[in-house]
Amino acid sequence: MMERRRMDAALLVLFLVHLATALEVPLDLLEGLPQPPTITHQSPKDYIIDPRENIIIQCEAKGKPHPSFSWTRNGTHFDIDQDPNVTMKPHSGTLVVDISRTKAEQYECVYQCTARNKHGTAVSNNIVVRQSRSPLWSKEKIKPIVVQEGVSLVLPCRPPAGLPPPIIFWMDNNFQRLPQSRRVSQSLNGDLYFSNVLREDSRNDYICYARFPYTQTIQQKQPITVKVLNLDAINDTMAAFYNDTDLFSEDPADERKPTFLIPSGPSSSKMVLRGQVLEMECIAEGLPTPEISWTKNSGDLPVNRTSYLHYQKTLRIVNVSESDAGDYRCTARNKLGTVYHTIHIMVKAAPFWISGAPRNLVLAPGEDGVLTCRASGTPKPSVTWAMNGIPIENSPKDLSRKVEDDTIIFSVVQSGSSAVYQCNVSNDYGYLLSNAFVNVLSETPRVLTQANKVYQVIKNHRALLDCASFGSPIPRITWFKDSRSSTLDGDPYMHHDNGTLEIHVAQAHHSGKYTCVARNTLGIYENHVYLEVKDPTRILKQPDYKQVQRGRSVVFECKVTYDPSLQPTVTWLKDDGELPDDERLIVDFDSLTITDVTENDAGVYTCIMNTTLDQDSARAELTVVGATPTPAVVYERPDPPTDLELTDKKKRSVQLTWTPGDEHNSPIQKFLIQYEDSLHHRGHWHNLTEVPGTKTTAHLKLSPYVHYIFRVLAVNSVGFSRPSFPSRMFKTEPAAPDENPTGVHGFGTEHDNLVISWKPLTGLQSNGPGLHYKVMWRQKLMESDWTKVTVANNSKFVVSGTPTFVPYELKVQAVNDHGAGPEPAIAHGYSGEDLPVAAPENVQAVLLNSTLSEVHWDPVPPKSIRGHLKGYKVYYWRERSLHKHNPHHVEKQILTFSGNHTHGILPGLHPFSLYSFNVRVYNGKGDGPPSPTQQFETPEGVPGPPTSLVVTNTNMDTLTLEWNPPHDRNGHITGYTLKYQPVNNSNELGPVEELALPANATSFTLLNLKYSTRYKFYLNAKTVRGAGTAISQEAVTIMDEALISQLDVDEGTVRPVSPFGNVSSSSGEDGTLISWEYWGPEKNIYVEYIVKNSEGEEKWQKELVNGSQNVMLKGLKEGLSYRVRLVAKGHHDQPLHRSEELLVLVPAVTSRQVDIATQGWFIGLMCAIALLILILLIICFIQRNKGGKYPVKEKEDAHTDPEFQPMKDDDCTFGEYSDNEDHKPLKGSRTPSNGTVKRDDSDDSLVDYGEGGDGQFNEDGSFIGQYSGKSVSRETAEGHESSEAPSPINAMNSLNSFV
Repeated sequence: MMERRRMDAALLVLFLVHLATALEVPLDLLEGLPQPPTITHQSPKDYIIDPRENIIIQCEAKGKPHPSFSWTRNGTHFDIDQDPNVTMKPHSGTLVVDISRTKAEQYECVYQCTARNKHGTAVSNNIVVRQSRSPLWSKEKIKPIVVQEGVSLVLPCRPPAGLPPPIIFWMDNNFQRLPQSRRVSQSLNGDLYFSNVLREDSRNDYICYARFPYTQTIQQKQPITVKVLNLDAINDTMAAFYNDTDLFSEDPADERKPTFLIPSGPSSSKMVLRGQVLEMECIAEGLPTPEISWTKNSGDLPVNRTSYLHYQKTLRIVNVSESDAGDYRCTARNKLGTVYHTIHIMVKAAPFWISGAPRNLVLAPGEDGVLTCRASGTPKPSVTWAMNGIPIENSPKDLSRKVEDDTIIFSVVQSGSSAVYQCNVSNDYGYLLSNAFVNVLSETPRVLTQANKVYQVIKNHRALLDCASFGSPIPRITWFKDSRSSTLDGDPYMHHDNGTLEIHVAQAHHSGKYTCVARNTLGIYENHVYLEVKDPTRILKQPDYKQVQRGRSVVFECKVTYDPSLQPTVTWLKDDGELPDDERLIVDFDSLTITDVTENDAGVYTCIMNTTLDQDSARAELTVVGATPTPAVVYERPDPPTDLELTDKKKRSVQLTWTPGDEHNSPIQKFLIQYEDSLHHRGHWHNLTEVPGTKTTAHLKLSPYVHYIFRVLAVNSVGFSRPSFPSRMFKTEPAAPDENPTGVHGFGTEHDNLVISWKPLTGLQSNGPGLHYKVMWRQKLMESDWTKVTVANNSKFVVSGTPTFVPYELKVQAVNDHGAGPEPAIAHGYSGEDLPVAAPENVQAVLLNSTLSEVHWDPVPPKSIRGHLKGYKVYYWRERSLHKHNPHHVEKQILTFSGNHTHGILPGLHPFSLYSFNVRVYNGKGDGPPSPTQQFETPEGVPGPPTSLVVTNTNMDTLTLEWNPPHDRNGHITGYTLKYQPVNNSNELGPVEELALPANATSFTLLNLKYSTRYKFYLNAKTVRGAGTAISQEAVTIMDEALISQLDVDEGTVRPVSPFGNVSSSSGEDGTLISWEYWGPEKNIYVEYIVKNSEGEEKWQKELVNGSQNVMLKGLKEGLSYRVRLVAKGHHDQPLHRSEELLVLVPAVTSRQVDIATQGWFIGLMCAIALLILILLIICFIQRNKGGKYPVKEKEDAHTDPEFQPMKDDDCTFGEYSDNEDHKPLKGSRTPSNGTVKRDDSDDSLVDYGEGGDGQFNEDGSFIGQYSGKSVSRETAEGHESSEAPSPINAMNSLNSFV
């Protein structure tokens, strides 16, 4: 009995769900209907603000009447009027906080918006407002880091905590990113890791930067200095401070196996939320640098959602799902060993909707309905309900309402019970809050489809006549045609649930007037539409293939038949692109003419005939060949016409006369008259008209407000003449426009706007100055007045605040300073689209075979589409194979079915698999919500080929085949079929042997095979559906050793046991050539050689032959004797075949007498010595003229300035000194207290030549810095290990002594 009650309750819920879905309509299309509030826009739950800007907390809602708004802050009422810094936008709930007089910290709170009218109350999410923070780096003094070469190193970053967290990167002093690699990389927390350090890692500008995204500020850590020294350098550097004691006496850092720097230990764990990004990292140290790889213990990594960062050290998985939980193993490997770390991933989930948020209900009094709040999460979330913002248990009791966990069931609702219900689904990781209203209405039927709408379709195509309706209770739709003698039921008519009438194959007799009648208990409503069935557009005469000589003309014909009420347009394409802009290409309605053909004209030409309903096309190819030999008579282009005159001048016409030029043996076929509009398009000539070649006068029709200049060209069989000289200018007077803009379109770029666009008039069409446009629009279903606006210098206008996807009537009229154009025609358009709000229903799958399935669904009602129906998308994915050995698959695939399809085929499915799928409708804005996900199983199919087939244990008459089962089993394997056949030396196949093997077999030994014979094997698997693709392999049985050992006597010749013969050698300048003959089956042939009488364990040298029967040995030393032999190698278990050894003597090369005077190195040496002597002479000359004495002691003795300070013995610093009078220090200048010399404008300051301006000295106080440029100093300090470097002064003194 209880089971029966539960079944009845389930059936009731399903019935109510059906009713509720059928009643949901876009109420924005219906004026005057009451509607409870609906939140349309709100700030995000976690709202981070910029403290430098005003705080704007969004809350927008709609309803009829328009709702009022209030706020709570931290759970209590927020009195906005009492806070002078807070204002609320008019007709909105959006708060604006002015922070110019206060601090943003005062408004870091939790806010919630409430929108209410007399029909109910809607509430927003809890909006947590926090300001972004970008704190400064704490000041710290970072000591230089000295490390031994080869060890690992971690440079900490430790950025200040910000909101949101900063983005970390490492750069140098020049703001260049530090190079990273497998050896050096940045971790997720920003630290810089070195798996092992090298000498080139030494630098003093390792700088960590933190960029805070909201404030766009960058903070910098103090630079870190790293010095990498080898063992000797460390001992030499530290000995001065520790009495010459070696600090590091052990061996330098050796190569070592990897160990993990992070994470520590053999395993770790991590939790991630569903839908977020999972990042796991493993950084290892070792020498050589370890390589990192990733695997998942329980399956494969998701291919489309997985990426690797930081040189494989970070594994990144986006859009995490429950299937990503499990153990992941990172492996660090180098040549010395391998280390592993396992990361256990736990996937939790904040609440998420299973079938979408609860939907609004529109019910008539006495009807039933249901609100469903289906969500899931990990852990399982709890569901609470509220009505008008008050917990439902505290709300007034309502006998028509029953709450059952995530469902509210309404039974026999009454007028006045409209309300807004809030569903709150929450767990430890988040919450979902959704508002859904129940609107109890009594409304007579209304048909929303435009009255007297005309539908045009092509004969034999499908016709769809819309009848979108609304009413409460739901109206019932019936259709009539013409006389309304009977309802339209049965073939060829089909009724859709949304009221649409479908005619499968429209014929001419289906044209006429159709009446749609909507009825409910409160009334009746009729709407009339018209159907016109048109004849199809067809090309009767298609263009033909043409082959034409260069310089000739060609004509492509394209004659078409079409419905007289449809005006076709012709479009010609060349090679599927636009025709070249060339006056030689003349397009008529039914032909294309190309004159004076060139090689560039060759190609494929396509004729396309378009109407507003259909099109037809045809194509033909043009081939251009060379011209025929020139005949005796010379044909040339005509001379240009002359003596142009204008007569009979009127407001919009003039007569032009001219005198023809010489025809040059080819009669003039026509004259082309062109004009230039010097007022609007100076310098551009346009074709105006053509007249036959027998006429010399043309009556020209002109446009107002144009400054005409004319010219004439003559045309004969050769081509066009040069243009004539221009005529005098003729100016026409301005007038009102004769035409309005064409191409008027209406469409929306947003859900609440309408963009009206048109093709503007040209200057020639404007007919006068001051051209502008009068743009008019109104809703099509409403007989309202036209809204008008004037637009100038633009070809579009945007109407804001429109309802979503509403039909509009549009007009655009041209106006200038002399009046308006004719009354414009009415165009039609729609305001902007929005995403569909409903999913297809009655979705089901029908299996056709193991790889094909057909999916069926009911179309979505047009009003729920909220836009132009583009079609339906079927999302489907393979969950897993039904075979226990196959892994899971979750790659989603999408098939798109354009138009109003109700079914589609899913091809290429994997047999014996479990699939999931759902269906969505999509419009120009995007996809609608998915239908509930369903599943189906594909039957078994034929298997794929075995994964591998290997031949082992090869003997003279037996061998063993080993294989692995197919990767794609596609069912239960019932057995294997093995086929094999011999292959002779000419690759001809012998008879086939076939064996049936059991399903559990993975190897088989074949007996009684022929020795020294090549076999080809074929192996395939079988299921109940049949045999799959075979995998093949070849192998050769071993030659019979007993047979080889016999001597074959044939015509007096004896073949030895070895497969080699006639081994010989010859010596030359390029080396020693070894030749031989070979008749064995092996393909791996080597030449081995060793010095004769070699001692010890010297190995034979080996060279691969690569299938030839000779080889040039170039590694033999002159004057030595070598033992040479040939080796043939078979399989690993077969013996080697060697030839008899050959003794080869390499002759010594006689030395040749060389004239040293002709050698390049000797000439270069002499030139260098001469240049050095010249330099020394020049230096000597300079020294004598200058009289300079470079030793520092002499300079000090000659210096009489009492302020001069020599080197101090106590702190090893220099006094001020310069070898140039211009660089002497001023009297009274002092050395800084820290003992360093302040740098002036001189470029010779010693500060430039040390690191950071600090001098370096030996124990005796001598200066060891390089006296050179800065960069040279730095390179020398890093590149040399000597404790003393030469001074330029000492170097000059040494040079003087030499001179």
